Amino acid sequence: MKPLTEGSPKIGTTNKKNRFWFKAFQQRYLYLMSLPFVIWIFIFSYVPVWGWITAFQNYKPKNSILDQKWVGLDNFIELFQDERFYIVLRNTLAMSTMGLIVGFTVPVIFALLLNEMRGQFFKRSVQTISYLPHFVSWVVVAGLVSKMLSTDGGAINQLLMYLNIIDAPVQFMAKGEWFWSIVTLSDLWKEMGWNSIIFLAAMAGIDPELYEASTVDGAGRFRKMWHITLPGIRTTFMVLFILSIGHLVSIGFEKQFLLGNPLVSDYSEVLDLYALKYGIQMSRYSYGTAIGIFNSVVSILLVFIANGIYKRVTKESII
Repeated sequence: MKPLTEGSPKIGTTNKKNRFWFKAFQQRYLYLMSLPFVIWIFIFSYVPVWGWITAFQNYKPKNSILDQKWVGLDNFIELFQDERFYIVLRNTLAMSTMGLIVGFTVPVIFALLLNEMRGQFFKRSVQTISYLPHFVSWVVVAGLVSKMLSTDGGAINQLLMYLNIIDAPVQFMAKGEWFWSIVTLSDLWKEMGWNSIIFLAAMAGIDPELYEASTVDGAGRFRKMWHITLPGIRTTFMVLFILSIGHLVSIGFEKQFLLGNPLVSDYSEVLDLYALKYGIQMSRYSYGTAIGIFNSVVSILLVFIANGIYKRVTKESII
């Protein structure tokens, strides 16, 4: 005689499948709304991965992608033997790390201060003014920064001379050791308000009863921020922080390209500029693809390493 529970696993699996399709049918309009975005991601994020095979070829545009000379790992070997690559990698990691630290701590502090404001009109006005630079093109921002740091009537030099800190104008844009700080501060001014929006949204979701209970216990504003607000946005902060770590080697090139010049090229050139110069301008497409693969692989590894450390410390995970 067969046991009564012999067929239960199949029944349970069938019920789960039925529930899945039932929910999918109920939410069919949401799935249809998301379909264009899924197609967009597939076309622009997954289909180009097919082109990675050119990194293992001596690619010539006159031939088809499958009718190329295969060179194996020669492009990667050449990449790792190039001394310029390590200078560029140093610049990339330095600027991205500085931007990661400053670009997260300052917006969180700014969001905390905005959250403590009582006047709604003033609060909204400051918030609106703070994130308007996000919509300004980097071309305009680079022009403003260059003009403010200029030796010919630049506001920064004029102010320093007025305060008797310097005797003559300083060529800020010609000093490579200052370039990383200039890029970091420029990016902070442009993105601080925009990056603080998501932290303000997370703070708005904290239960008001926690603040009321802490007030009864005699906690001040700083105690509330430290023991309620910051723990309340910890998950949001860590998710954004770990995802940003994945972009440490893929920070773009607009800021560096627009603010840089030949005098500071040893400090301004990043991996994306390196790929543009040696991959496209010199028609070495396979070499440029190898640089792109290096960026992608390192980015994925950094995300998993950061998530693993976060999971080991907090027993939580975002992946």
